[in-house]
Amino acid sequence: MLIGAHVSTAGGLSTAVARGVERGCNAIQIFNQSPRMWRPTAYRQEDFAAFNAACAASEIGAVIIHAVYLLNCAAEDGAIRAKSRVSLTQSLRVGAAIGARGVVVHPGSAKTGDVKRAIARAGKTIAAALGDSDDCPVYLENTAGAGGTLGRSMEELAALLEASGGDGRIGVCLDSCHLLASGYDVRTPAAMDALVEEVETNVGRERVGALHLNDSQAPLGSNRDRHANIGEGELGERGCATFLGHPAFDALPCVLETRGDGHGPTGDEVALALKLHRRGVRARAPRSTTARAATARAPR
Repeated sequence: MLIGAHVSTAGGLSTAVARGVERGCNAIQIFNQSPRMWRPTAYRQEDFAAFNAACAASEIGAVIIHAVYLLNCAAEDGAIRAKSRVSLTQSLRVGAAIGARGVVVHPGSAKTGDVKRAIARAGKTIAAALGDSDDCPVYLENTAGAGGTLGRSMEELAALLEASGGDGRIGVCLDSCHLLASGYDVRTPAAMDALVEEVETNVGRERVGALHLNDSQAPLGSNRDRHANIGEGELGERGCATFLGHPAFDALPCVLETRGDGHGPTGDEVALALKLHRRGVRARAPRSTTARAATARAPR
């Protein structure tokens, strides 16, 4: 598993790589523009070349772009959908230029409207953005389920994938905080097995392209999206280790989106996530015959 953090591009696109290296990351996630503005950043070919050179000289093995928060591909307002399509297309084009694994996007919100119609609108918008770009995939992020947000269940994610045309470039990103908040208790191996089975049935395991590791301030099934630093929320270190340790997801990039020290995930938090991944993998490893025999011979 390639574990890392969301990092800033302040000062230039390639500066994100240095920030990832400083934190001991094997993967990074960035915004390709201000997350609260529609206006795209006007990158030049030199910016892309510098970013790619910096990545090649580092231990960063995966880059993910997160689309801006303003997007609502399911909006009833046609002007908002049009802006969302243009912005998502731009993110995909930047993603292709820097070799990103994918662009993570929140599928959108039905607000108080009909969910099926909202899914259809979101699918049409996402499919259009894919059609206007090349190479880079889209990853739909599961949501905590607040209000009318789409993607709160594997069934909704499956419906969104189908509405988007089922293109081979579309997949999902699973967020640990959002899973817990939407009712998926991922804190035990049995619960993780059940989640993976549900993913396989509805979405297809091969469609999972990335993970977000965030602890949750809010409890199971609360439908509240409140990130906590790793080990400091309802998941705790054990729950985070269990989430990270499932073999179905071991080849994926996983990024932290926590507040950390107030400026995003820290190097210490990335190091903790790496340790928890190892702990989670060990917990799932079958005990060796020698270990079982030693236990059986132990005095009682």
